[in-house]
Amino acid sequence: MSSPSTTTSKHRMKTATFEPDGAVGIVTMCKPPHNLMDMASLADLTTALQQAVDAGCRSILLRSSMRHFCAGADLNVIYEERPDDETLRALWAKFEDVPVPVVAAVQGAALGGGLEIALMCDMIIAADTASFAMAEASLGLLPLLGGVQRIAQRVGPARAKELAMFGRRHDPKAMERWGVINLVTPEEELAAVSMSWARQLAAGPTIAYRGIKMLADLSARGGSKAADARQCEANEWMWRTQDRERGLAAFARDGRPATAAFEGN
Repeated sequence: MSSPSTTTSKHRMKTATFEPDGAVGIVTMCKPPHNLMDMASLADLTTALQQAVDAGCRSILLRSSMRHFCAGADLNVIYEERPDDETLRALWAKFEDVPVPVVAAVQGAALGGGLEIALMCDMIIAADTASFAMAEASLGLLPLLGGVQRIAQRVGPARAKELAMFGRRHDPKAMERWGVINLVTPEEELAAVSMSWARQLAAGPTIAYRGIKMLADLSARGGSKAADARQCEANEWMWRTQDRERGLAAFARDGRPATAAFEGN
């Protein structure tokens, strides 16, 4: 199987869209009725993420226009479209190597592959009415897109095994308490709160954020030694930025942090 393509058929509707909102790139999953995933929809999603990067967006907000964030894989094609190693590595890279922060805004259900998509984002904000589950084992399956290892990064192996083996639905407060998600907000405030986070990230020192993201991900995947091996590289990215100069100059001028106006360069 080939990796998700960056081109889509002219004869079908795109299942994910990109639109800029200032420095925030809004990527919206929009496959009726519940954003069920197949390889074509994953290709649309990774294409929209890349469009946001190519447009110069400094953060990305991933959301859904459907009732649910994503209710998992399309079971009608899950066997025929099962990904091989090359496909998975390409998919993970297209999600997790995005050089700007990605915030997932979760409403409704994030089940199976839907939860795995959220876990590939940097931060997750959920409505208080949302629900989460790794339901694959109830079908004789296991999470196919790296969900077990990614949730283990956040909550440890014992809790990851519980979530993946029992396949129960969990409310967002439990997921927040366990460290799976960052914040729970009232459903009616999800759009505003998630956009607020995205705007704050878009106004920050973008290149420094890129280094922070890389080091955190390397540490989660390969331990502190993997991150240590690239610490100087991340430092050099930061030292060469004009945002570093702006931040230090603002502190010297005002005597306190958080007064600089960063421009992402």
